[in-house]
Amino acid sequence: MDEALNALSAYLTDRLSPAVTSSRVALGELSVEVEREQIVSVMEFLRDDPTCRFGCLIDICGADYPERERRFDVVYHLLSPWLNHRIRVRVTTDEETPVPSVVGVFPGADWFEREAYDLYGILFTGHPDLRRLLTDYGFEGHPLRKDFPLTGFVELRYDDELKRVVYEPVKLMQEYRSFDFLSPWEGMDSAIPGDEKAGEAPHARDKEAKP
Repeated sequence: MDEALNALSAYLTDRLSPAVTSSRVALGELSVEVEREQIVSVMEFLRDDPTCRFGCLIDICGADYPERERRFDVVYHLLSPWLNHRIRVRVTTDEETPVPSVVGVFPGADWFEREAYDLYGILFTGHPDLRRLLTDYGFEGHPLRKDFPLTGFVELRYDDELKRVVYEPVKLMQEYRSFDFLSPWEGMDSAIPGDEKAGEAPHARDKEAKP
């Protein structure tokens, strides 16, 4: 399998250079990094070329690396049912630069790209309906970013007076409480009733026990 993937890697590097910036085979999988602006033409080649025949788009997902200038990876997973090959194609982008949509090449990319936009804030140009998919209409932020707070920015509740669901900023009342982080046993100043002898020395208890 690795021999076939290495041959495919060399073929793609030869045919798609300079759009393909790097490729490698690891753990029985071929990964290819592509220039962001060339993703549509590369996906068309992978689908139509008789040596590739990657006719099935399995998934599109995002990954966040906040320390990088281009913090986001957009990862495409393709399958060739005819040749029994899989390939991972990756492009990088930042918070403001959109990635060309591949919906025109693989219509099934529609909801995958919407999910990446919803959860990471990754933008796609040419998408027919780029809006949130998994979060609510009033949701703020993108929950799979590494810098997104675990509590979120807004919370919802049902208002009895307004008779509808309302959105409010998150309020963490426990931030204003004082925690001593002691267990109940460490925090008690007096002995538990019935346990007055717990602090006595062992020899004192032995003397009381003798007739």
